[in-house]
Amino acid sequence: MFNAILLTREEGGTRAQVRALDEAELPQGDVSVRVAYSTLNYKDGLAITGQAPVVRSFPMVPGIDFAGVVEASSHPDWRPGDAVILNGWGVGERHWGGLSQQARLSGDWLIPLPMGVSPRQAMAIGTAGYTAMLCVLALERHGIRPEDGEILVTGASGGVGGIAVALLAKRGYRVIAATGRVTESSYLLGLGANQVIDRTELNGPGKPLMKERWLGVVDTVGSHTLANACASTHYNGAVAACGLAQGMDFPATVAPFILRGITLYGIDSVMVPRERRVQAWNRLATDLDPAPLEAMTREIGLNQAIAAAADLLAGKVRGRLVVDVNA
Repeated sequence: MFNAILLTREEGGTRAQVRALDEAELPQGDVSVRVAYSTLNYKDGLAITGQAPVVRSFPMVPGIDFAGVVEASSHPDWRPGDAVILNGWGVGERHWGGLSQQARLSGDWLIPLPMGVSPRQAMAIGTAGYTAMLCVLALERHGIRPEDGEILVTGASGGVGGIAVALLAKRGYRVIAATGRVTESSYLLGLGANQVIDRTELNGPGKPLMKERWLGVVDTVGSHTLANACASTHYNGAVAACGLAQGMDFPATVAPFILRGITLYGIDSVMVPRERRVQAWNRLATDLDPAPLEAMTREIGLNQAIAAAADLLAGKVRGRLVVDVNA
């Protein structure tokens, strides 16, 4: 038997509860993992609360991330005792996920835990940090260097935004952090931001083109915020879009793209090929200082995760939540 959060579909919506389950109930897969830590991402919050149709089948164990140790494997790449990470691949949506003490899944979805990174640190990073690194890599591939101009990070008090601020600052970029919680300014400056602005500067209807303010953007918000970030990006700049906290709409025009030549990169973390996943995680192992990561991390137990999911969606959570599934 093992403990997990189980989501069931009932009249009136989704019900989430911590349940004791039998290993025989686990889905099919060629690798079994004893999970050490998971985490709560925005998508997990949507799944647990039922506020969006994230879950594709019921019953479902949520959790798009986990770190743990292989217990059994018929997959050629994995042996018992291997330390592994899981991000995405529809886990927690279509396949039972990481908010559980046990997982069984395809070994093709796993990558090795990087040297020097503990399972707890890996989940402090989680899909949020991995997504942030994918955004940073996109800006680097575009050719944006630290000396070229400032970088805007929206939703900076959240998990993706906070890690993006820390990663960019470590690489020497000047970072403008936009947040709805300006009371968190000292926290964001501590992560390495050079300036903190109120999200109200960006989250309302704006003009097709505005004053050029930054050369690159990591956007976790979408909607008007993304549109205004694009409209204020310097000539030949780049915007990496990875979130929709404000909404899925994009009320913009083509003006920034055809008059300033900016590029909009869509950042997916779910189906990224293995090679790019390993690249991102290896960079995280070297580029993300443990001190700021710990400063933005709070640990909770499995029994606290359901309530924390609602707080996450309500914007009450700063940084990252690590879930000790065995606590």
